[in-house]
Amino acid sequence: MTTSREQRAAAGETQDATAARLEQENAQLRHAVHSHATADQAIGVLVATHRLPPPTGFEVLREVSQHTNIKLHTVAETLIAWALGQPLPQPVGQALDAAVQRRSSPE
Repeated sequence: MTTSREQRAAAGETQDATAARLEQENAQLRHAVHSHATADQAIGVLVATHRLPPPTGFEVLREVSQHTNIKLHTVAETLIAWALGQPLPQPVGQALDAAVQRRSSPE
């Protein structure tokens, strides 16, 4: 039979595990919100610079990510930096030009 002390210790371990799990979920949610905001800003860059509708801007962002094998949020950060005056890395620039060209050409 377990003692009251053992029960309190087990409950404390359960609470610690629950708190750790919730902290991890919270960190993941914060990261997701930040990544989503970054992607939205990059889509805004594409909308403004290439006159694309927002859904097409997201398609372009996703395609550049896939063709360069760079995570979408990293491509988004790169595009935002480019809009602020930093150079666009060649692989991203080439994939971006190709993706925009495909969306702009009549089908």
